[in-house]
Amino acid sequence: MYRPQKGDDGCYEIEIPPDLLITNFTNPIEAIVGHTYPDMEKYKDEEFLKSRVILAATNEVVDQINDYILNIIPSTECFEAVTPDFLHSLKTLGIPNHKIRLKISTPVMLIRNLDQAEGLCNETRLIISRMTNHVIEARIISGKKCRNFGIYSMNLTRRQFPFIVSYAMTINKSQGQSLQCVGLYLLQPVFSHGRLYVAFSRVQSKNGLKILIHDKEGKPLNTTINEVFKEVLQNL
Repeated sequence: MYRPQKGDDGCYEIEIPPDLLITNFTNPIEAIVGHTYPDMEKYKDEEFLKSRVILAATNEVVDQINDYILNIIPSTECFEAVTPDFLHSLKTLGIPNHKIRLKISTPVMLIRNLDQAEGLCNETRLIISRMTNHVIEARIISGKKCRNFGIYSMNLTRRQFPFIVSYAMTINKSQGQSLQCVGLYLLQPVFSHGRLYVAFSRVQSKNGLKILIHDKEGKPLNTTINEVFKEVLQNL
């Protein structure tokens, strides 16, 4: 239900149906992970991983969720790529973070076009299958070209593998994905026209969508704010 906010400036309050909400939690990240990835014993199951994802509004929250999942996965194989100290604090759109934590069977997403003819495009999702210091082998899990590829670290100003962990991803990065299970974590309202629709429409059915919203004190909420173009609503 749309409820205009004070000033009617295009920001509308959305009431979320109770059956879509996660309201019983102490740790919100633990709760959204538990609902989206209910059986982490399947952390190596490609079909399980490619059918689900957690969406959030900001890269900061996405990083927190991905780190949480990597920490609870029982795998002992772990890889960390680190760049020089003066770059550690940089978090820029389109550039990987200074440190990448990976384990075998971790889902990742490419953030640049490597070989479009072979399906290695920006926003392609893959599963890590093998790791060495400078080469990582991964298998595509989105699209039609499901095969293994070797991906080399980029020797540019920054030396970094051109992908990010994708147990969770931002709403913007999820465009084009079609999934069976989506967990939507709204720590902050989605202040951009159409982004809430993008998040809701990533899931193939209502039964596969769960939403967790809370205020700054961690209290569960059943509403969020969406920005819409008022001109669109005038003819409804």
